[in-house]
Amino acid sequence: MKVGAFILFVLLALISLFMVLNWPAIMTPTALNFGITKVIAPLGLVMLGLLVLLTALFLAYAIYLQTSVLLGARRHAKELHTNRELADRAEASRFTELQKFMATEIQKQAMIEADLRAAIMHRFDTISIELNSTVSQMDNVFAAYIGELEDRIESKLAR
Repeated sequence: MKVGAFILFVLLALISLFMVLNWPAIMTPTALNFGITKVIAPLGLVMLGLLVLLTALFLAYAIYLQTSVLLGARRHAKELHTNRELADRAEASRFTELQKFMATEIQKQAMIEADLRAAIMHRFDTISIELNSTVSQMDNVFAAYIGELEDRIESKLAR
């Protein structure tokens, strides 16, 4: 039990005890003036009725406040749920978009890599052909030099 409810229960018990102990004084008739008319009635009973009426109004107001707070909380919970779903959908959409972007970027990089590999292989083939041609020319030049040297050596030996 909450502290506030316990205090209210104790106050209600004390008021009830006071009413029981003073019941004869509460029921004593008195001349009451209501502004429009005068009536002979027990003042304690009228005050008790007003207390009960005020308590009933207070309880009705408390119930109204509690209901409005609960309805507001429910409305906020629905809005929060809606916003959370919207955020989840947006996040999923961003993930899907990111996945598509990454896939296209990977494809672009693969194409660039393939183009570079083809260019490098073409350049390698070109250099290989040029190197073979140069080696062949150098072989011919060396053969010519060796042949010329042989001719010189033979002509010097023949003399």
